[in-house]
Amino acid sequence: MAKPAPPPYKVVEIPKVFDEEIEAELNRWTAEGYRFESIHFVTQPGNRRPTMAFLFFTRVTGDEGE
Repeated sequence: MAKPAPPPYKVVEIPKVFDEEIEAELNRWTAEGYRFESIHFVTQPGNRRPTMAFLFFTRVTGDEGE
């Protein structure tokens, strides 16, 4: 029995890390059928405020989704 292929990923870069920007991208891509997986923040040494963020999504294909 063959292993199913892993789901396709979508990575979205957010250069301006504000709650409105994150929310807009989450709403946009989940409406397109992607499932949110995680968020990763990029920070500079000595600065707690993120300089950018990456959102990771997956999309289930085949019998399980769409």
